[in-house]
Amino acid sequence: MSPHETSSQVISVRPVTLPVPARGLDLQVRVTAPIAGTGLPVIVFAHGFGQSMLAADPLVDHWTANGFVVVQPTFLDSVALGLTPADPRYPTIWRTRIDDLVQVIDELETIITAVPGLPGRVDTDRLAVAGHSWGGQSVGMLLGARVLDADGQPGEDRTDSRVKAGVLLSTTGIARGDLVPFAQENFAFMSPDFTQLDTPSIVVAGDHDQSALSTRGPDWFTDVYHLSPGARHLVTLHGGEHTLGGIQDYSSTATTDESPERVELVRRTTTAFLKTALGIDEAAWSDMAATPPEPVGHIDSK
Repeated sequence: MSPHETSSQVISVRPVTLPVPARGLDLQVRVTAPIAGTGLPVIVFAHGFGQSMLAADPLVDHWTANGFVVVQPTFLDSVALGLTPADPRYPTIWRTRIDDLVQVIDELETIITAVPGLPGRVDTDRLAVAGHSWGGQSVGMLLGARVLDADGQPGEDRTDSRVKAGVLLSTTGIARGDLVPFAQENFAFMSPDFTQLDTPSIVVAGDHDQSALSTRGPDWFTDVYHLSPGARHLVTLHGGEHTLGGIQDYSSTATTDESPERVELVRRTTTAFLKTALGIDEAAWSDMAATPPEPVGHIDSK
């Protein structure tokens, strides 16, 4: 897949470094923004396992071309940082991811100031979070999801009222005894509860996404839509696997279902949803949804 050509110029700065002494490593983020425009809304994007602030250019390019500022932290699980399971921080990386997201939101003004020409042009009250795979679970916590403890009780509430909308891409579902033994032993945090996820969100899933961590089929990735009050729309990609056609990079060798058409549907639906959910264009979602996306996928709403 080739980069999507646009006439909109953007500026991208990396790394912007936020000191976090207790983390062992400072938090680094990338910021990408349109050169022109004011009142720009913000998307904080959480990458999947092992990736970094450099992930998801096919989405970032489209979002910034449509007037969004995209902020991308690199989490401790990134292969770029080299942490191993022997590191004492490893078992709690899932919590550190959420802490990192909150710190990014806390320090948005500092981050914006680091980008030449951007201060004074951003509306931080129009704030959304988006995440792919593990990143979907991470941002889901800010939207109202919680992790069940060993007794099946919802754990800490990390809902962040500053976040006005969410985008959940290939986000893992509830455990319900369906995790494979390896996941049960190593990923106890993969036991989400979605009943308090109230923040307006859109869910995107592939109907051929078979996870090695669950005994269930691709419907596992639709749980957050069916079980949360905040998830308004579900975009299902026909033939889509975990990378949803290749959202993580251009021409990535990790993409098993490369499809520019699927990526374009993810771009269009998420952008339209965010424009409407953040009060930028009330008609954006209805206008987009008026044209059925078959044969690439279909949309369910509630």
